[in-house]
Amino acid sequence: MTKPLLYVGLDVHAASISAAVAEAGRSGEVRLYGKIPGDLHAVDKFLTRLGHPDKELHVCYEAGPCGFVLARHLRAKGIACTVVAPSLTPRAKGDKVKTDRRDARMLARLHRAGELVAVHVPDPDDEAVRDLCRARTDAVEDMRRTRSRLRAFLLRNGHPPAGGKAQWGEAHKSNLRKLGLRHPAMGVVLEEYIGATDATCERIARLEKAMEEQLESWTQKPAVEALMGLRGFRVVAAMITVSELGNVHRFTHARQLMAYVGLVPGENSSGESRRLGAITKTGNVHLRWLINECAQHYRLPPKISPALGERQKAIAAEHRATVKEISWKCQNRLYNKGRKLTGRLKMRQKVQIALARELCGFVWAVLKAVQPAAT
Repeated sequence: MTKPLLYVGLDVHAASISAAVAEAGRSGEVRLYGKIPGDLHAVDKFLTRLGHPDKELHVCYEAGPCGFVLARHLRAKGIACTVVAPSLTPRAKGDKVKTDRRDARMLARLHRAGELVAVHVPDPDDEAVRDLCRARTDAVEDMRRTRSRLRAFLLRNGHPPAGGKAQWGEAHKSNLRKLGLRHPAMGVVLEEYIGATDATCERIARLEKAMEEQLESWTQKPAVEALMGLRGFRVVAAMITVSELGNVHRFTHARQLMAYVGLVPGENSSGESRRLGAITKTGNVHLRWLINECAQHYRLPPKISPALGERQKAIAAEHRATVKEISWKCQNRLYNKGRKLTGRLKMRQKVQIALARELCGFVWAVLKAVQPAAT
C-alpha cells in the first residue's frame, strides 16, 4: 500500500521554525502549520503529528547559518530532507513582501513542483576538517588586518613603511621599537599591535599543525596527496580545496565546477546578440579565492621543481602516473594560454581569471581520477 505523500517546507532560524505542508498533486492544498521551537525534539514531535512514519514526508529548508544538523537528523530517521540553495530559489519579481510564514509556504509549494536546487550536504568528518581549514583562513585574514592597522598607525605619526617587502621578523620588530615616538601612549599602542601580530602568527602555526595532524586520519588523504601533485598546491591549499569540494563526482563536467566556483562569465543574450560580462562570483568564495591564488604559479615556465617532484612521489602508486600526466599537461596549457592572452594585451586581471578557470578543470580531472564515485 502506497503511503500518502506530504511536502514540508521549513523556514529555519536559531530559536524557531516556521512550517508549511503541501499535499501531493498539482491541486493539493498548501497550508501553514505555524511556528515551532528550533530544537530537534520539537521537530520530531511536529513530524509525528503530520503522520510520520505512516505518511511519506519530503522535507526541505534553505541552507543558512544553522548548518546541516537538522538534515542529518532527519535522514537518520529515514525522512527525505533536502537543503536548498537560497540564491537559486525562484521568486516573483513583484513579490515585495517577505515573512517567515510566506517563505515556508513557498518552500513547500516549490519543493512539490521540483523547482528547488539542492546543495551538497558534506560528510560530518569532512565538514569538521573544512571548519578547521576555514579557521586557518580566518586567522590569516586577522593577521593581514592587524598588520594593516599597524602600518596605518605608523603612517599617521610620520613613519611611512620602508621600501621593499617587510618580513615581519625579529629584526623588523626591533626596528619598529627603535622609532622615536613622541608620546608614551604611542609606545603602548605600538607594543599592542606588535603583540597582536605575533599572536595571529602563532595561531596560524597552531592551525596548520592541526591540519597536518588531521590529514593522517582523514579519509580524503589520497585525494589531498594527489592534488599536491599539481603545481602551486601544498598541504594547506590541497586540504582547503578537497574539504570545500567534497566528492567531485557530483560535477559531471569540469564546466560545472567552474560555474560552482563562480569563475564563468555572466551572460545577457537575446535573439542574435550575445553579451558576456564579468565573472558571476557565485558559489564557493573560499574556493574561488584559493584557485585564483594557486593559478599565479602557472605564469612561470613549466618546470618540475624538487619540491613538486617529492610531492608527486608521495602519491599512491596506482594514481601516480595519471596525476603526473595531468600535472605536466596543466603546466604547459596554462603557461601557453597566459602567454597568448598577454600577447593580445589583455588586462592582467583577465589573464589571471582565465588561468584560474582552466585550473579548475585540471583540479576536477585529478580528483575524479582519485576519489571513488559517490554511492
